[in-house]
Amino acid sequence: MKNGNQELAGRVAIVTGAGRNIGRAIALSLADAGAAVIVNARSNRMEADAVAREIEAQGGRALGVVADVADAVAVEKMAAAAVDKFGRIDILVNNAALRKEKSLDQMTFADWREIMAVTLDGAFLCVKACLPQLKSSGVGAIVNIGGLSGHTGAKRRAHVITAKAGIVGLTRALAHDLAEDHVTVNCISPGLIDTTRKADTPEPQHHQTHATIVGRHGMPEEIAAAVRFLCGPGARYITGQTIHVNGGTFLG
Repeated sequence: MKNGNQELAGRVAIVTGAGRNIGRAIALSLADAGAAVIVNARSNRMEADAVAREIEAQGGRALGVVADVADAVAVEKMAAAAVDKFGRIDILVNNAALRKEKSLDQMTFADWREIMAVTLDGAFLCVKACLPQLKSSGVGAIVNIGGLSGHTGAKRRAHVITAKAGIVGLTRALAHDLAEDHVTVNCISPGLIDTTRKADTPEPQHHQTHATIVGRHGMPEEIAAAVRFLCGPGARYITGQTIHVNGGTFLG
């Protein structure tokens, strides 16, 4: 892409769950900063390829990759595709997650494991697959995407809240483990964000019980801007942090 600030020129990013909404905005923002981007989707090839084409149409480099982040073999293949196509991996954004709602008395262990597998296991598997490249980068950056309810709590979300709270813990642990390899690890926790939902997916219940102090919901691009900063040269002294981008809904 062509803009005045190509602070990520020459770097390669993987963004999981990047076919739409926040993930798409992150992929576009990193590409705008000059990074080549692997646009990951769990199963929707059309969405991944559409975002990749959007990046390419603006002069950037991108590759759509379908891979379930809970599948270790698929994740390894995705990392290999990134290296084969672009030669390296410098940035990993663990955005893929499921945000289903169900009361605990109705929740099965399979329901619980489905959320954990994508959000927590997926982040672990992606870090493991990308780790050799991130360590050799010299400017490696991992950004995990958390969530508001992981800090405030909410009804009907025990599995989602536990997984998102785990992402914060993983962020802190990895910051320690990878500091000597010059890999920063941070978490962005979005607040109430205007996103496009499937017709059969209602607005999360906790959106009705929380409010911002700025008088509006956020946009995916505002989350993407924070991710872009954490991946860039101005954030090399920031690691192990959870940064809340929520319009004042939660003051952490």
